[in-house]
Amino acid sequence: MVALLLGGGTLYILFSKNGEEKSTESAGADNSLVKMQLQAYERLILLTDRIALPNLISRVNQAGTSAKDMQMLLTQNIKEEFNYNITQQIYVSPDAWTAVKNLKEQNMLIINQLANLLPPNATGMDLNKMLLEYLMNDKKGALHEVVSEVLSYEAKKVLVSNP
Repeated sequence: MVALLLGGGTLYILFSKNGEEKSTESAGADNSLVKMQLQAYERLILLTDRIALPNLISRVNQAGTSAKDMQMLLTQNIKEEFNYNITQQIYVSPDAWTAVKNLKEQNMLIINQLANLLPPNATGMDLNKMLLEYLMNDKKGALHEVVSEVLSYEAKKVLVSNP
């Protein structure tokens, strides 16, 4: 009888320790996922900032370029930044990813539409000036701020739900 109790107690201890290890491993996996989600939100906030038209213009601006060349530089830079961060979508909510995609598409649309309004001999400076004037006069020009707020809100939700 004593042997049976000792054997049962030993089995109980082994199984309970095994269960604790599994829950610890599970908690570790949860923490890793939370870290990856937060890093994805950080990267997407950085992407949003980098493709915000005022920041993009100041970073990509090259003296002596034509409006068409500047149009190409701006849109190419947006595509490259977006493609570099495309894998982050697996870690963020569908709404957050849609907001980032919409920002990319809207910025490229604005650049292309305004570039098409310029005469063939317009300079890159002319396009940049037109883009900045548009941003100052149209609420849609501040979409990058709204997207940053959405991403920040989503990241905070991840933090609150995983203390």
